[in-house]
Amino acid sequence: MGDKKKGKPRHLGRGLQSLLGPITEIADMSPIEAPANQIPPNFPPDKELDESLRHIPIENILPNPYQPRTNWDQDELADLSESIKTNGLLQPIVVRQIVRSGHRRYEIIAGERRFRAVKMLGLATIPAMLREADDSQLLELALIENIHRTNLNPIERATAYQNYLETFSISQTEAAQRLGEDRSAVANFIRLLDLPEQVKQMLIDGSLSMGHARAILALPSDELRAKLANRALAARLSVREVERLVNLQLGRSRATETKTEIVKPPHIKYLEDKMRSQLGTKVSIQARKNGHRGKIVIEFYSLDEFDRITEKIGITHEDA
Repeated sequence: MGDKKKGKPRHLGRGLQSLLGPITEIADMSPIEAPANQIPPNFPPDKELDESLRHIPIENILPNPYQPRTNWDQDELADLSESIKTNGLLQPIVVRQIVRSGHRRYEIIAGERRFRAVKMLGLATIPAMLREADDSQLLELALIENIHRTNLNPIERATAYQNYLETFSISQTEAAQRLGEDRSAVANFIRLLDLPEQVKQMLIDGSLSMGHARAILALPSDELRAKLANRALAARLSVREVERLVNLQLGRSRATETKTEIVKPPHIKYLEDKMRSQLGTKVSIQARKNGHRGKIVIEFYSLDEFDRITEKIGITHEDA
């Protein structure tokens, strides 16, 4: 346990206090916000906690507005509530103090499952530690606690990662470093947000696994993705079986594209070659049978290449 591995950020194995830093006592507590030495029977006394905790009224506590978890298993909450009733709350929640309409309130930073379970018991107060945190820190701490302490469903986790990137305007690599995650894991979760809504719901329900979803994402259209997801669900296909079907579909798509290219008229091929030479990338002219309508597909493989191509055809950032 004492060894420190170099290069990889540590997770929360040492507890939230190592992440949250020193705990601040809540100043000017009202009589109902009693010191922790006035501990209700359900919460065993602890000398160290007595020095840093207060019991805050349940009615004065608000959920974390950046809480990534949206689904709460009521059976799990009932089990946790029963455990707290029997053994007491072994770990206090962490809150920040805010003022709303002239009244002091507290928003949860960490421990919303515990808060909900205690609330189910009908208790008036809950042990809490106070921490100063701005909105961005509130999101970061809520996300970290959920990732490392409870199991978010894949879509909740993907959404949380995406919100994290947008809130802090950072790259996937930077986010992975700050959260102690592999960059590929962050990228794979965020890609799930490209799935059709019905497939996302299958992930939320647990009908499909992350492995199924990653395989299905390789298909080129939402229609194909939804069809294969429904087939996998109905036939209870394994991840390997889904991967095989994806490869078959991609093989058929490539064969169709090749066939289309072979039958293109010579003048279309000539124009494709000229445009490819001018733009320095693959260009495909897809004309309708009557030859009067169609589309031109210009491929790019990075943002830098996209910028280069747009400049070639006379479009600059100033035009945007």
